[in-house]
Amino acid sequence: MSGGESVPSPERTPLFEQDPKGRRRRLWSGIVGVLMVAAAFGGLAGLIGGRVPGLVTAGVIGLPLVYVVLFAFRRRIWLEGTELVVRTWGVRRVDLMTVPRVEVVVTDVRGTRTVGLLVHAGHRRRSVKLDVAAFAGTGGRELGPLVLRRLADALLNNTEANGLVFSELLVAELRAEARGDAVAERPLYQFASAAPSGRYLQRFPMEAVSRFVATLD
Repeated sequence: MSGGESVPSPERTPLFEQDPKGRRRRLWSGIVGVLMVAAAFGGLAGLIGGRVPGLVTAGVIGLPLVYVVLFAFRRRIWLEGTELVVRTWGVRRVDLMTVPRVEVVVTDVRGTRTVGLLVHAGHRRRSVKLDVAAFAGTGGRELGPLVLRRLADALLNNTEANGLVFSELLVAELRAEARGDAVAERPLYQFASAAPSGRYLQRFPMEAVSRFVATLD
């Protein structure tokens, strides 16, 4: 390689919704919701203690919730080679080939079950949650085939976290989609449906995922 040549950067694959109008609409609806909640608590405190306690209560309730809404709005996540790149107020990088632990997480909110990967990079600040599919009833949405394929490839060679197991789960999903299976017949939907109900968030370590993958055709 000559001195004037530069090493090309890995291709960046977005892992977030690229609909600016939809994101802005959710931002403003979230802020309106926060204002309504803050106003309700502030009004109640105002009736009991007066104007100043009401305003203080509204601020104490509303400001943290506004922060959460803005945090979610700013969050972007990409895959660059084998690295997850997460941007909120700053930028974090987590290499899927070297992380010591990966788990599958299932959240259940108002009838919608979301399946994600929780990637641990040694300490809590470096953990990253990546949603790969969300289901409601017998329908849902997933990351695109190209993204799932690249995630599977990135996890494949991680021996410390047994990434092969998680790679096989994603590959099984790709195969089901390629066969034209209905959403309810695909592995990620079946995994989400098998999780016990009534719990907001459930974690499934490598052993549980391995047992589930072993049942797939």
